[in-house]
This record gives sequence, C-alpha cells and structure tokens, in this order.
Amino acid sequence: MPVIGVGIDVVDIERFGQSLERTAGLAARLFTPSEASRPLASLAARFAAKEALAKALGAPVGLAWHDAEVVSESSGRPLFEMRGSVRARADELGVVSVHLSLSHDAGVASAVVVLES
Repeated sequence: MPVIGVGIDVVDIERFGQSLERTAGLAARLFTPSEASRPLASLAARFAAKEALAKALGAPVGLAWHDAEVVSESSGRPLFEMRGSVRARADELGVVSVHLSLSHDAGVASAVVVLES
C-alpha cells in the first residue's frame, strides 16, 4: 500500500499542562470524555497524535478535534477512531490504513502518523 501522508508532532508535557490549567474548557474542546480522563502525559501524547494526523491529512481547515479520537486496543496499541470531518478528509484522500505511534518520556510527548491508501 502506498504511503499518502506522514505527520509527526512533539509536545512539552509541562507547558501543555499549564495551557490546560490556564484556558478554561480547553481540555473539553480538544478531547472526548474518554480521552480527557487520562493522565497529563497521555493527554499530551493524544494532542500530538491529533496534530500529527492533521498534518498527514494535509492540514485542511475545518477538522474537528473530537472527530479524531485516540483509543487503545486491549493490547494497549493506540489507534484512531475517525468520524465526521476527519473521516471525510481521509476518505477524500483514499486512506485505507492509519498507523499511529505514541511516546512520552523526559517531559516530552510525541506522535507519528502514517496514512496508506
């Protein structure tokens, strides 16, 4: 399957936590209720994942944060549940497979997304 998009993003976990504390309602705008219940490092990694996905999709205007939810398989492997605006863009590009890798260590969270057709 050909690669049609790649995105990567990194987030300073402490700075991200400060943003969440400083801006009322930010967590609710960025994360689904299921995502929002996770610890700060996991939230930062999920934010990085959504940013990386947007980059892989070509960063079009109008993607909704809640339309890309990071969930985990029973093995712990992260994956996206895409709906609405994100699903529409992925379909427009012919995305058949989405690969997601998350990491957080030493105060930094990161994510890589690879899209295949």
